[in-house]
Parts: sequence; C-alpha cells; structure tokens
Amino acid sequence: MTNVGEFRGIYTALITPMTPDHELNEEAFRSVVEFNIRSGINGFWVAGGSGESVLLDDEENSRLAEIVTDQTNGRAKIIMHVGAPTTRRAAKMAENAAKAGVDAICCVPPFFYGQNDEAIARHYQSVASAASLPFFAYNLPSATGCEITPKMMSLFQERVPEIEGLKHSAFNFTYVREFVNMGLSCFIGFSGLTLPALSAGAVGTVDGAPGIAPEFWVELWNAFQDGDMERARAAQDKGIEVCNLIRIGGFHGVLKSAVSHRLGVDCGSPRPPGMPLSVEQDAILKRRLSELDLLPGE
Repeated sequence: MTNVGEFRGIYTALITPMTPDHELNEEAFRSVVEFNIRSGINGFWVAGGSGESVLLDDEENSRLAEIVTDQTNGRAKIIMHVGAPTTRRAAKMAENAAKAGVDAICCVPPFFYGQNDEAIARHYQSVASAASLPFFAYNLPSATGCEITPKMMSLFQERVPEIEGLKHSAFNFTYVREFVNMGLSCFIGFSGLTLPALSAGAVGTVDGAPGIAPEFWVELWNAFQDGDMERARAAQDKGIEVCNLIRIGGFHGVLKSAVSHRLGVDCGSPRPPGMPLSVEQDAILKRRLSELDLLPGE
C-alpha cells in the first residue's frame, strides 16, 4: 500500500465544459482549472461524476488528462477517473492518463452488469497496474449500483498494491472512520459534510460544489488545520448554501451555469441526454449567487 499521505485537502471535481455543439471546450476547461488553482485548492478529480464521465468518449477522457496536466503544471494534484464497464477500456484510459502525467487514477466499480467482489478486485488489479500510479476506488453506489464496504476495501488492499484510498460518496457515514482505521486515505464525496468527515479522519473532500465557490472550502480546510473550529464551521455553513444550489435544477446544469456566471466563461450545457437549466431556473441561480457574493464585481 502506497499510503504516504500526499493526497489531502480540497479537490474540485471538475466539470467538463462543452461547446454549443456539445464538444469538449478546451479553452473553457483551462479557465476553470486556473480559477480553482488561484483559489487555493489542493487538487482535481477529473472526468468523474461532476465531469459527466460516462458521457465522454475514451479519447476525450485521455485528452482531458493531457489538458489538465499541462494547465496545472505541478501546482495541484491530479486524480484522473478512468472508470468504464469493461476492464479493457478502463485499463487503456488508465495507461493513457499515466502517460499524460497525472498523479493518481480513480475508478468506479464496473457498472451495468453487477459483479461480485472477486470480479471487482480483478478489475481494479488490471486497471491499477496499467497506470502503476496511486489508485483510488470510487464509491458511488447511487450511480453504479455497487456500494464499496470496508470488507471490499480490505480485499482490494490485498489484491491491488497501488491502492491509496477512496472517494466515499455513499450515505453510510460511519464507514469513513472504518476506512481511516484501515490506513486508507478517505475523501468524503459530499462536500456539505467536509467538516464532520475531517473530524472523523478523512483526508479531505472531493465534490463538484467546491468548483462553484472553492474559496469557501479552502477557508474551511485552512481553519481546520489551524484548529479554529468556529472559523471552520462558518466556512462549512457557507459551503452548505452552495451545495443547496443544486436543488434549483439538474446537477450538471447547475454546476455548469454557476461556474459560467462566476468566471464569465461559457461552459456550455450538459451533454445530451442531460438538460440545461430553464431560463427561470438560471435566473434563480444567478440571484442566489449574487446573494452569496459570488458574481464578478460584487
């Protein structure tokens, strides 16, 4: 196990900006990366759930790895998601991500056809060895239909030498402490729970909401490191207000519109079948961003 603690802090789960034709918008993607770095985040989670992972072509996944590595230029850690239903596809994307220069890879369990623990362990073995980089499991049962338990992670620790930890985006919060006690680097996938997760020993948070207002979560992280719980709670409260913006409309639609409004850069709409926000929803979102002082010039 490689658990040396180099992955920690606030990791933005990046959106994938699109052109009006729903193609990858490289210029906008670079702007989003730069905005987050200048806001003080510690790293990126690329092409994950917030990045419309399963709606991307494998070639687009590999191109994102190249762009983010080039734009970041060592200023933040990069964890690249390479999850796919087949081992061959995931392993090939892992190999390409390693060639691009990312710091680690992550992977959901193979989805659509349910697999047992042994099959998932073998899948992870192949994917991790293809990159030969620190490896994070991605526990996202709401999308994959497979919840990674401490028992499963113990099996992965036995079978996958590259295993570093996981992103825990499941509702069983007590697992955080169990994963920590197993020596795993556990990121919480619900950024509204960053503070309690840190208190339980999590190494940080990975989520899309911090991409809207990274400064709130950077403040939370810094306050927690300083032992200033009052400051940390105040920052977490602001972060929860940002998380609540998702209720305005679809997840990807809110993320892309919010980031577009903040940066003054058109990040496009979700790739079909995803739907953009309605005019009314976008107006509500913009008003809420203004109330949170998150619009340019405010």
